[in-house]
This record gives sequence, structure tokens and C-alpha cells, in this order.
Amino acid sequence: MDAVLGKLPQGKNENVLVGFDTADDAGVYRLSAKLALVQTVDFFTPIVDDPFTFGEIAAANSLSDVYAMGGKPLSALSIVAFPAKGDIEVLEQILQGGFAKMQEAGCAVLGGHSIADEEIKFGFAVTGTIDPARVLTNAGARPGDALILTKRLGTGVISTALKKGKAMEKSVAAAIESMRTLNRQTCEVTTRFSEENSNAVHAATDVTGFGLLGHAREMALASKVTIEIDHRKVKVLPGALEAIRQGFLPGGLKNNREFASCSVSVAANVPPEIETLLYDPQTSGGLLISVAAASAPSLESALRAAKIPAAIIGQVTKRGEHPIIVV
Repeated sequence: MDAVLGKLPQGKNENVLVGFDTADDAGVYRLSAKLALVQTVDFFTPIVDDPFTFGEIAAANSLSDVYAMGGKPLSALSIVAFPAKGDIEVLEQILQGGFAKMQEAGCAVLGGHSIADEEIKFGFAVTGTIDPARVLTNAGARPGDALILTKRLGTGVISTALKKGKAMEKSVAAAIESMRTLNRQTCEVTTRFSEENSNAVHAATDVTGFGLLGHAREMALASKVTIEIDHRKVKVLPGALEAIRQGFLPGGLKNNREFASCSVSVAANVPPEIETLLYDPQTSGGLLISVAAASAPSLESALRAAKIPAAIIGQVTKRGEHPIIVV
């Protein structure tokens, strides 16, 4: 996809504050000096058995891009692909779950579009608003910053184990709870903290399909820095490492490794299963936040006080030989 996007004409528009040139989470278009639109779209195939829960997760995942930019979701349009002869009650449950999560976010669903397809797909196009001066992009990380990750990793490998009927019940429950949890509170705590602490938060991105290393790579390239991740500090969902050891690796994980590994330097002491986990594609994952080092412990505490499993997992340095270093 990067190779294709790089060939597309972007045009010039002074109101486009964030386009697709830095592979950011959402586009941002300025309407006035104090108001801009945040726009994103996301949909995917079912990753859990329960249709209502799948709808919730798809909605939370779609909303996450707006939260990653520091924005407030306002409206959404649903995107549905469903078999022509499928069980209509399953479709109803998917929509109910998605709409319920949108309602929790205070985001109005205005309509949508559906097509007949043998493979179920569901998601949303979401529009939000933001102050143009308060946009959090993936291009603002600075040498000397600390990195905070706000959710545990492992949803991809656990979902794959679930599809094979080999996932532990507690692993599935923990993964589902993580995926259906909005990044709304994380966004609110982070943006409020930054405003109260001299704009101490410099960049953010949500960790989804490209895995932690894939999205960290995008941040490193956009910010022209090197990102160093301490593998010992990364929090893991229960059962995720066991799923990796048993070989339950999603296709996306293998693609992520093939795409991003050339940009990554991994220390010899990093266990193979941890390295693999760092490429695991996440659904409705947490935010990766680049914040001034002196302010990082306070932001971590503020997030944890809001019951967000945040952890300082690394630091930002001047650009070196590799965009990403895992130690």
C-alpha cells in the first residue's frame, strides 16, 4: 500500500493539515482558525464468535483513529458486507453492537452503506473535530521523549488461537475486554495533561494492524528519529506468549515482520516470542504516546489513575542507523 500511495497525486491545499503522506491515523482538514475535521475509515472481518461483541470491537477500532489525533468523534457512517443468504439476526446483532459502542462514544450514526458479500465485513467511517493547534500527529516525536503504550499486546495471536479452538478462556476474555474498550478516556487524559503541562505530549498514534513495531516505524520515519523499545516494559495479554509458542500466528503478523523488520535492530537478549509479539497486528489497540521525558511519569500515573494499563516502554533518540531498536 505504501508503494501505491507514494505514486498518487496529493495536490496542494493549505487546509489539509494531515494527509496520507506520513501514514498517520486520520486525515485532518481545517475549517477555520479554531476548528478542523478529523476523518477516518476502518472495517474488517469478524475476529470473535459473538456478533454483538464483533460490532462493538469494530466500532471501537474505527473510533480509535480520531482519538489518536486528539479529536472528538461526532458522526459516523457504517460499512457492511454481508452474505445475501446470511442470517439476518446475526447482522442485526453486529449493528446493535456497533451502534451501542458509538452511542457510548457520543458519536451519532447517520447511516451507511451495505453490499452483498460472502465474507462478513463491518466498520465505520468516522468524522470528528479538533482545534487545529491541538492536533496530535505521528510526526512530532522528539529526541529525549519517553514512550508510553496504553494497552497490552496480543489480540492478534489470541484471536488466531480462538479461530483454531485453542485459546484459553481467560485469554479470550482479556483480549475482548481490551478490544471493546474505547481509547476515549486515554485521549481525554492525555490531551488535558498536555494542555496543563506546556504541551508536553508531542506525538501519538494508535497501535492497530501493523503491530507495535509497524506503527512505531511510521512514527520514527515521520518524526525523523529513532525509537527505542525496552521489551521488558511492554505489557502482554494473558496467554499471548503461549499462543505464539504454539504457532498461532496471524497472516498479518508475518506480513508485518516481512515489511518492517529491515527497519528494526533487535538485541540478542530479546526472547524470540517477545520479538514476534511486537509484530502482532492489534485490533482496537492502545495509543503509543511520545511525551517529554520529565513529564512521562506523571502522565503514566494519570493514565493509571483512570484505570488505563499504561506503561513507559521506551524512548526517542536522534536518528541512527535503524528507525527502531528493541533492547
